[in-house]
Amino acid sequence: MSAHIKAQGLSKTYRVPVREAGLRSAVKSLFRPRFDEVQAVKNVSFQVERGEMVGFIGPNGAGKTTTLKMLSGLLYPSSGSVDAAGHIPWKRKPHYLQKISMLMGNRSQLQWNNTVYDTLYIFKEIYGVSESEFKQHLSELCDLLDLGKLLTKRSRNLSLGERSKCEFALALLHKPEILYLDEPTLGMDVTMQLRLREYIREYNRRFGATVILTSHYMSDVTSLCERVLLINQGKLVYDGRLATLTERITPYKIVKLTLDREELTQEELRTQRIKAELTEIQGNEYTLRVHKQDTVTAGALLMSLYNVLDFSITDPPMEAVIDKIYTEGGLG
Repeated sequence: MSAHIKAQGLSKTYRVPVREAGLRSAVKSLFRPRFDEVQAVKNVSFQVERGEMVGFIGPNGAGKTTTLKMLSGLLYPSSGSVDAAGHIPWKRKPHYLQKISMLMGNRSQLQWNNTVYDTLYIFKEIYGVSESEFKQHLSELCDLLDLGKLLTKRSRNLSLGERSKCEFALALLHKPEILYLDEPTLGMDVTMQLRLREYIREYNRRFGATVILTSHYMSDVTSLCERVLLINQGKLVYDGRLATLTERITPYKIVKLTLDREELTQEELRTQRIKAELTEIQGNEYTLRVHKQDTVTAGALLMSLYNVLDFSITDPPMEAVIDKIYTEGGLG
């Protein structure tokens, strides 16, 4: 199967003006400006198949948004190439723009002084959506996002959460085949985040849409994407299955147990020769960190020595895995 999106050696360097503080330096910079070069994205290569949902994650300033802007054609790369649905994105051909949607949670496409409905109708005309398709899709989006009361509001009067919902409706109005989603659930409450994830999953299933998703809410990524791209300081440091990260990076499991009474301490674990670290206590509920090779032995000892009411073994939270990569260079 040919790739729907193919990036090869993608790089982006910005020239950033620099000067020292003070009036004299400010005047001098007018005649002899100095610049530093900041490489935001460094030789990034990857492929995304048609219908695939890929998480694109990294810390602030890692290069995620810059990469998405190049994929969508908002930025020219300094070097490298991209083929997206048979197009070079930064040529901004209308046929390509009709196939994609770029949703940025911290940027607004809404017309500030128009009502939400008027902005949606403008987008309908821009993308050539028929009247019947517009009504049908708008009805679906209104049910999903509870937009009914927002359609007559001016965009400037919306809250952050309301604006996020309306931006999402704009992004999907013309049923794009490629979605670039940059923090799509920003400002939404937990309930709406869940509904939005479910809709993205259903949209992907129904229309075979290709999705590249960035989010600081790891639950967005873990619930939608089997594959992730990790970028740090402009470099792609991992491309593979999300589940594999835990195996490669984190050598321990999380054991949670509930006892019939409060009695477990780190000293007692050492006395009983249970190789585990007690990390959290809440009443008679205990959380332990156990190396993978010791999990079976530690679990058996705990079950035999104590009256256990509840017991579970899980992988560490994905946030902890990602943090380890960035702070300790876990992927080398």
